[in-house]
Amino acid sequence: MDDVRVGLFPAVVPLTGGEELRTVLALAAEVGVDHLCVGDHVSFFVGAGSDGLTTATSLLAAQAELPVYIALYLLPLRHPVPVARQLATLAQLAPGRLTLGVGIGGEDPHELEICGVDPKTRGRRMDESLQILRGLGEGTPVTFDGEFFSLDEALILPAPSPRVPLIVGGRSDAAARRAGKFGDGWLGIWVSPRRYRGVCDQIAGEASEAGRDPSVFEHALNVWCGFASTREAARKPLAAQMQDFYQMPFEPFERYSPYGTPEQVAEFLSPYIESGCSRFNVIPCADNPDSAIVAVGELRKLLA
Repeated sequence: MDDVRVGLFPAVVPLTGGEELRTVLALAAEVGVDHLCVGDHVSFFVGAGSDGLTTATSLLAAQAELPVYIALYLLPLRHPVPVARQLATLAQLAPGRLTLGVGIGGEDPHELEICGVDPKTRGRRMDESLQILRGLGEGTPVTFDGEFFSLDEALILPAPSPRVPLIVGGRSDAAARRAGKFGDGWLGIWVSPRRYRGVCDQIAGEASEAGRDPSVFEHALNVWCGFASTREAARKPLAAQMQDFYQMPFEPFERYSPYGTPEQVAEFLSPYIESGCSRFNVIPCADNPDSAIVAVGELRKLLA
């Protein structure tokens, strides 16, 4: 594939703003990464999180070069009409520089429950929300009568121009189905290259059945990566950060989380390109933030 892009989550240091943030973003641009990435959680396990759209706004405003990929936004926790307004506003402030990856969440069911969402309904909520977002993104009135949302002539103007891509995350068959029907691509995590290829093929079938063109979709992968001069040294910060974030041992994630030199990580990720991935959203772990960012820049040169 000729158009492979590599981005990074700059939250390898706390994004407190000011000079620290500007330094991180300047280094990311200098080493040649293609985009910045942010996550989204309301209250994850120990109350952690950050609002994806707010963080994306801060990164877009702090620099004028790199686009931002929200990977991913817990859409079922929000009402789609205010989200459509937020996207339209961001599109005015930074046209063409935002990609919205969306997911249903669920690793921490309590996060959904405290937002008033039954975890069992999150998939159906996502389907309705995506339909509404796509309609409002066209700048035409949307009337909708569903299980969770009822709209009469809802309208958001000006419509984003260019339109904000909606990328659907998830590992289930349902995620592949909604990516094909409602999304502009798929965002995978914790999958093998073989499974990645299978999901891409499944999405292409769903899209074609819905009368959509799958050749214009862009598929991505979120991937935690450890970087150091040896695999042993690279594993240590990766395992520590993942265990802290997910509140569980590293071993279940290890087979999907490469570590070592940039060359070793690139060797691990190359089969995903062959399987249909054109965007890597790297969560880099190293002994210090600068080393992590520089390593992603080197990885980008090896993969792009």
